[in-house]
Amino acid sequence: MQEPIITVSGLRGIVGTSLTPEIAIRYACAFAGELPPGAVLISRDSRPSGRMLADAIRSGLNGVGRDVIDAGIAATPTTGVLIRQLEAVGGIQISASHNPPPYNGMKLFSGEGRVLPAAAGQRVMQRYESVLTDWVDHSRLGEAIACSDSTSEHLRRVLAIVDVEAIRQKRFRVLLDANHGAGSLLGRPLLDALGCETTVLGAQPDGRFAHVPEPTAENLAGILSRVSSQGVDVGFCQDPDADRLAVIDEQGRYLGEEYTLAMCVDHILRQRKGPIVTNCSTSRMSQQLAERYEVPFFTSAVGEANVVDLMLEHNAILGGEGNGGVIDPRVGLVRDSFVGMALLLDAMAARQMPISALADELPRLEIVKTKITIDRQRIEPALAGLQRHFPDAEVSRLDGVRLDWPDGRWLLVRPSNTEPIVRAIAEAPTKDEAERLCQQAAAALEAGG
Repeated sequence: MQEPIITVSGLRGIVGTSLTPEIAIRYACAFAGELPPGAVLISRDSRPSGRMLADAIRSGLNGVGRDVIDAGIAATPTTGVLIRQLEAVGGIQISASHNPPPYNGMKLFSGEGRVLPAAAGQRVMQRYESVLTDWVDHSRLGEAIACSDSTSEHLRRVLAIVDVEAIRQKRFRVLLDANHGAGSLLGRPLLDALGCETTVLGAQPDGRFAHVPEPTAENLAGILSRVSSQGVDVGFCQDPDADRLAVIDEQGRYLGEEYTLAMCVDHILRQRKGPIVTNCSTSRMSQQLAERYEVPFFTSAVGEANVVDLMLEHNAILGGEGNGGVIDPRVGLVRDSFVGMALLLDAMAARQMPISALADELPRLEIVKTKITIDRQRIEPALAGLQRHFPDAEVSRLDGVRLDWPDGRWLLVRPSNTEPIVRAIAEAPTKDEAERLCQQAAAALEAGG
């Protein structure tokens, strides 16, 4: 991979080949060229390459006359909070999310403290491709400003949305797997403030991941056994930049990331009513909960920025994605693992139920996610063929092709933005049915393309 992968919300690549200091500076300066006057905040997850990229980006931004607030290592949702708190006009989080250690990236934030909307991101891409940078002379160089406290405001906002005293009284035993990412910096203080007896794995934010960083069942196999053997009430597992949360119940059962959002939706709707937003690749559990509580439900295209756009449009009280990303606008407009942890502990305390029982109450659905290799030029004809293969399904072209059936089954097939593949995601009452839908999709794409 010799070129970085660039989308409307950011950039990622392999450090030293597709992501170099030169590329990082050029991209950061293109972003700055689209911002109003003011300081830009930069932060990073714990990857060792992050400091080098932060230094390069800061120098580049100073060179185009921008003051830079350096927040050091911080979780991605913390970055969103800091931008608003410090009144920055934008921000850059240096992170490759759940990608392996050779990768790093840059996620762009607007002055609203949210991932950059698509239209603004498109303008940044165009400016980056033009290779034009407006350097300033020595008299107008920007300054570097250190951020001495990156977590207090975020902690305050999260604590404000839950019943702190009720949680403290329960003295929950919690295992937090931060996996040497940025999550421990706020994760431990949050759980301490909630009165939890906490064990933190990978507390040192040095980027030396103890296991593959994406919090899937396969990658968390070693954590599952520790939860069950140590007698904790719940296990929380974060990705390196702590915007995603997977959950393990007290029996050592992997509840996963899809359940994170659904359990939070259920808890919030028991307290107050309002619109809910998820993207079109997220489990239908949240939609069924919205129907149960008789509140509006809206579906966006895949991507955090699209979810936030729809949340703002409909004044949603909660939103998110099935990758474990919960967005509570009372705290910020970013997927937030700390919000997820606090809301789930709040639900356990309020209803005096273990996390396993909260999960078992939800509509029981099984989701399967697969990849299908296909040449890019064949994708559109193949998607048309997919629709013809399932004439009894309701069709949506919001993002790729989504097919829904009255019995609750659904299938989403959408092209990857970065690879010559399509992603097929299916959900059904049983895993066998969901797998069958993915298999049928692969056959239909091959025939239709």
